[in-house]
Amino acid sequence: MARGTEIVTMPDKKRFLVLHRSGPRRADAPGPSPQQMEAMFAAYQTWMDTFREEICDPGAKLGSSGRVLTAGALDEGPFVEAKEVVGGYMILEADSYERAVEIMRAGPALAGGGSMEIREIAMMSRPEAPACVSPTEAP
Repeated sequence: MARGTEIVTMPDKKRFLVLHRSGPRRADAPGPSPQQMEAMFAAYQTWMDTFREEICDPGAKLGSSGRVLTAGALDEGPFVEAKEVVGGYMILEADSYERAVEIMRAGPALAGGGSMEIREIAMMSRPEAPACVSPTEAP
């Protein structure tokens, strides 16, 4: 378990995997300015603070390359035929799909024109498994 985390059990909740998707970015496309980046991070932090109880794992940005493993091959990416790129992931805990959608719509991630795939995680029947790992307050 990561340093600075504690196990929080929420027995009547479902878990959802959120995949952040965006269109492939052109190499010559300008990125956001430092001021725009600062504003985006501030909006994201405010959203994270608001939904702290439901965000089990804030996830991470994913690298641009990858591999696809099948029974007969290992293919290397990135895949030029892709119309969307999976750029990151997050794990939520909510009562329903509707609540998971509500949480994600309230965040700033859709403002950039991407999309999100929200899928319920099929939980195995393991009462000893933690429901969520949340960051704790720094001492």
